Amino acid sequence: MGESLSKAAYEEQTAGSRDERMAWWREARFGMFVHYGLYSVLGRHEWAMAVENWPISEYEKLAEKFNPKPGAPREWAKLAKEAGMKYMVMTTRHHEGFSLWDSKANPYNSVNYGPKRDIVKEFVEACREYDLGIGFYTSLMDWHHPDGWRCAFDTEARARFNAYIRDLNYELLTQYGKIDILWYDVPRPMESWEGWDSLQRNQEMRALQPHILINNRSRLDEDFGTPEEHIHALDRDWEACMTFNGLSWGYVDSSQVGPYSYNAQQIIKMLHTCTAGGGNLLLNIGPTPDGSVPEEAFAPLRTVGRWLTENGEAVYGRQEKLNRMTPGRLAGTSVAGRCAYLWNWIWPEHGVMHLGGFASELESVSVLGDKTPVEFEQNGHRITLKNLPNQCPDSHAGIGVLRLRFKEEPQHFFASYYPQLSGGRDFAAGVRQD
Repeated sequence: MGESLSKAAYEEQTAGSRDERMAWWREARFGMFVHYGLYSVLGRHEWAMAVENWPISEYEKLAEKFNPKPGAPREWAKLAKEAGMKYMVMTTRHHEGFSLWDSKANPYNSVNYGPKRDIVKEFVEACREYDLGIGFYTSLMDWHHPDGWRCAFDTEARARFNAYIRDLNYELLTQYGKIDILWYDVPRPMESWEGWDSLQRNQEMRALQPHILINNRSRLDEDFGTPEEHIHALDRDWEACMTFNGLSWGYVDSSQVGPYSYNAQQIIKMLHTCTAGGGNLLLNIGPTPDGSVPEEAFAPLRTVGRWLTENGEAVYGRQEKLNRMTPGRLAGTSVAGRCAYLWNWIWPEHGVMHLGGFASELESVSVLGDKTPVEFEQNGHRITLKNLPNQCPDSHAGIGVLRLRFKEEPQHFFASYYPQLSGGRDFAAGVRQD
C-alpha cells in the first residue's frame, strides 16, 4: 500500500464514497448478528473467560470440545432469510482469541483444533447461498495473546500486537472474496486510534476491499455508529445491535432465559424504532454448542419474516428520518416519499381512526398487507379513517399497517397539546381511535 493519508484526508476520501458504499445497507434495515465461539460450549456468557478468571491453559481445553455440526452456518442463514433479514455479521474471533478460520497469524483456530474446519468459509458460503450481505466481526481486545494487555504500556508489545491484528484482518479480507462489513469491537486496552494504528490499518483494509463498510469501534468514526442494547437514533448512519434475550450475546441455556427472549411483536417494535430513526437493527442469536439455532429464536423470527413479506414496504428502502420516532401510544409511523405508514400497535375497535396535524392533501389510504382500500375524510389538518376492518388485518403478529398516500411529501405539524398551534415538520402525530 502507498503512503498513509492524514486523518482529515482519509475521512474526506471515505466520505466521498460513502453514499455509494452505504446504499444497500441503508435499504437493508435488518440483519442477524451471530456470536459463536468457545464460550458457547460453556453456555453461560461470552465474557466467561474474563469474568470467571479462567487460566489460559484451562480455557484452551474448550477448543477440543468445540465441534459445530456440519451445515450450522447454513441453518443460521436460512433462518435469517426467513426472518426478512438482509445481511449477517458473525464473530470470526471474539475476545477469547480463538479464530474460526484457517489462520496462519493465529494457530489457535478451528482448523487446528476442535472441528478441524474453516467455520468462516462455511459462513461465507451460506450467506452467498441465501443472498445475504456478509459481515465479519473482529475483536481488537484479545485475552489469549501475550501482548493483548502489555500493549497498553510496552511499545514493543504494542507494535507486535498491532501487527497481529493487522495480519488477522488481512487474512479475513483476502481469503473469502468480497466482504461487505468489517465490524470491529472493544478497542481495549489502548485509548486512542493512534494506539491502535487504526488510521493506517483501516486504509489498508479499504485498499483490499474498496466497497467495505467499517463501524466506529476502532476509535475512528468510519461509516456507521453502533448503539448497543438500546435503540438510539444518531445524527449519522447507525445500527442498533441487540441481544435476543437482554442478557447475553453468547449461548445461554433456553430454560434459563426463555422468559426474557423477545417475541415477534417486540422485534417489530424495535424494527419500527430503527426505521423511523433512520437506522438498522442487528439482532443477535447465540447458537448452541453444536451450532444449532436456539429453539426459542425460530418462531419469533419466522413470524417477523411473514409479517415483513406483507408489510416490508414500511421497513425496507430509503425511509425519512422522523423528528420523533413514535407518533403516540397506539401507532408508530414511518415515511417514504409520498407515503406515511401507520404501524398500529392496537387496532381500532369500532372501525374509525382520527389523525391530527397532517397539512398535506391525502390521496388514498389502504391496508398495506392486502391492499384493501380504506375510506377517509380530510378536514383541514384532521383526517378521519372510516370503515376499517373490525379485526386487525394482520394474522401474523397482530400489527396492521395502513398506507397513507399523499399528493406530495406529507407535512405534519405537532399539535397534540394545543390544536390551534402548528409549526415545523414533525410526524409525532397525536393518534386517537374511537
